[in-house]
Amino acid sequence: MSTRTTSIRRAREADLGGLSKVFDASWREAYRGIIPGVALERLISTRDRAWWRGALRRGRPIAVVETGELVVGYAAYGRTRSQSLGTEAEIDELYLLPEYQGVGLGRRLFRAVRNDLADHGLARLGVWSLEDNARASAFYEGLGGVAGPRVLDRVAGLPLPKVGFLFG
Repeated sequence: MSTRTTSIRRAREADLGGLSKVFDASWREAYRGIIPGVALERLISTRDRAWWRGALRRGRPIAVVETGELVVGYAAYGRTRSQSLGTEAEIDELYLLPEYQGVGLGRRLFRAVRNDLADHGLARLGVWSLEDNARASAFYEGLGGVAGPRVLDRVAGLPLPKVGFLFG
């Protein structure tokens, strides 16, 4: 009999390969058909181990979901980077490997991040999602998020509309 422990913790240097793998697989699944193929591939190729090493050193929190010893998801978060979101805190990215989506790990990760932010006095939270990403919109609405500001963002040089989901 095999038992696997699932935990959520802060990312560390040993997670660089896992973070790259999650980003690669989840972006291919989430944005195929939304971000044109060549642009998507260019974006994915920039998120190598060196990029993640720099991200860890910049100090913005990154939490990982680990099952067994495998990183299956992550969330990057902190104080809001953009005034247009209108919140104190922001989840920059929340992604899981496609085969781990739909089993509650994303909800657990979201709650853990939200609790960490609240512990630091940041109760009002926002998350941006590309408008055409119906799955992400449904996920955030299912967590109680209310659609808020809409802006045009440049992703890989392409103008794409995004919507902010507000919590708290």
